[in-house]
Amino acid sequence: MAFVQNVPFFSIVLAMFAGIISSVLPGKAAKWLNTFVVTAVGAMSGVLLLFLSRTGEPFVYWMGHFPAPWGNEIRAGVLEAGMALVFAVIMLLSLVGGRAKLEAEICPEKQNLYYILTNLLLSSLLVMVYTNDLFTAYVFVEINTIAACGLIMIREIGRAIEAAVRYMIMSLLGSGLFLIGICILYDLTGHLLMSNIKQSLALIVADGTYTAPLLTTIGLMSAGLAIKSALFPFHSWLPDAYGYSTVSSSAMLSSLVSKGYLFLQIKIFYRVIGLDVIKNSQVIHILFLFGLMGMIFGSLSAIRENDIRRMISFSSVAQIGYIYMGFGLGSDLGMIASVYHIIAHAATKSLLFLSAVGLTDASGGSKRFLDLTGAGYRNKIAGVAFSAGCLSMVGIPMFAGFVSKLLFAQAAVGHTYKTLPALLVLAVSTILNAIYFMKTVIRIYTPQRGESQYQPQPLHFGTRKITLLALVVLNVAMGMLSQPIVSWIQAGLDMFG
Repeated sequence: MAFVQNVPFFSIVLAMFAGIISSVLPGKAAKWLNTFVVTAVGAMSGVLLLFLSRTGEPFVYWMGHFPAPWGNEIRAGVLEAGMALVFAVIMLLSLVGGRAKLEAEICPEKQNLYYILTNLLLSSLLVMVYTNDLFTAYVFVEINTIAACGLIMIREIGRAIEAAVRYMIMSLLGSGLFLIGICILYDLTGHLLMSNIKQSLALIVADGTYTAPLLTTIGLMSAGLAIKSALFPFHSWLPDAYGYSTVSSSAMLSSLVSKGYLFLQIKIFYRVIGLDVIKNSQVIHILFLFGLMGMIFGSLSAIRENDIRRMISFSSVAQIGYIYMGFGLGSDLGMIASVYHIIAHAATKSLLFLSAVGLTDASGGSKRFLDLTGAGYRNKIAGVAFSAGCLSMVGIPMFAGFVSKLLFAQAAVGHTYKTLPALLVLAVSTILNAIYFMKTVIRIYTPQRGESQYQPQPLHFGTRKITLLALVVLNVAMGMLSQPIVSWIQAGLDMFG
């Protein structure tokens, strides 16, 4: 075994132990430890991605070098390594970009707690990416839920605490459904390892037995992860959770947490149940329908909002709908489009939340659209960054969002019953996206009448502004260099099988 194949295990353990060590460190030391860990995980993931790209084969790592059922398994391919790299990069940019605001919103004695939760969040995301064991995935899904809930309520304002409670209730409901599905699968197959479950299910499907329990399992697990990833109509917790937490928390929750659950959903489709079984179960048609509804109703809710952060939050409901629409197409092209959109949305949503805070800071701290008039002139870099994020979400060429929508349109063509509704809703959703995003861009670049009560911010390149520019460059790079990314996704999905 090559030494680089230890990277998944090292990454997970490093993030977990950093959380433990941070509990005895002061806030400043915990901050630098967290920065080091996230950077190290990103660097190791990049090295692993290069290694797997050269070998062209996934590998299985036995925890403690014991095979199942005595040991636990980690499985890594190019898609897992690349997703770990994306998660680490977006988390680092979200933390660095929101650090100044974070230190102002959280009391000093609780700042080390914030970094404990962030390290646990990173470890849980890495486990969801790498694990080959369903029960281990469930355990770290719960760790992810607890960490995310803490990141919401640590601001200690009334709406944030209320949002955290609602988030916890909905997440526990989703976790419960997911766990019941795992229990039924274990009863049917006697296995918890994903590859072993798939082999046993193939025999069950071939025999035509246990059809009802298998369908129930697929429905329960899909519903559980749909609730946790805020698929419409299970999204009621999302606007407050994203809108009232700290800016770094909002960026990480919208860009990473829901994406971890979506990636786990893809692994279950490919490596646990089997995509052919999923297609024949008809559950995929329900996901397709709810994905279309999310694209429309999420956008309509965003249009009605008068708060910029809640508007961005409702936009996430629509974007999650895009991803589930891709799942519902039940094809390799649909899955490629969904995975690409997971990455594009992660990069764009963190950009929008971080730049929105720059605009609100330049408007006396107000998040109301009326008070944001002319904010793009008062904070020029935040205005440019927010505009770039909006153009990406609308689907303007040269940005990542355009490639996503083009891939979804290509994936939709050729389906007997799904082509027309998919293309129609894709067009309507794009128009609705343009309404609320371009309305906001026009607002921030509308000159303010009379003497302004807000002073323009000096044009200096602090960490937040450098982070915003980095996210803009990342977004444009994804839009201009999409073919290598699509090829990488295709190779990763081929390794999944």
